Amino acid sequence: MADLSHLDERGRARMVDVGPKPETDREATAEAVVSMLPATQEAVFSGDLPKGDAVAVARLAAIGGAKRTSELIPLCHPLMLSAVDVEVERVAAGARIEVTARTTGRTGVEMEALTGAAAGALALYDMIKGVDRAAQIGPVRLLAKSGGRSGSWRR
Repeated sequence: MADLSHLDERGRARMVDVGPKPETDREATAEAVVSMLPATQEAVFSGDLPKGDAVAVARLAAIGGAKRTSELIPLCHPLMLSAVDVEVERVAAGARIEVTARTTGRTGVEMEALTGAAAGALALYDMIKGVDRAAQIGPVRLLAKSGGRSGSWRR
């Protein structure tokens, strides 16, 4: 268990001490896909849903989710994000939400990007569930990260 930084020497969960680490510019990008029927997709991207502008709601939820990650994920450090960029685009399956989070700090922003993408997908699902019971979320995954000791990674 020595390789798992969120566990102490006795295997108990702990918050990692990032105090000694240097501050570096950090960025992470994640995506979430919401699969839906073609008619639902058309309503989402034409703005014709009964609940309103689903794309705007998903975008705001993604930003809010990224900003509140440490409140939702127990061992995440609260971070001062410098930016959260969100794109919601039409894809063959339905919609894809891509979130890029940035900060200058001692720990990465992968969880913020992932939480933002998941929150955006959940909000979009909430907007369409009344017209498309078959809608589903997934995958939610990290696409890229940079900064810190481990450097850059890209899916």
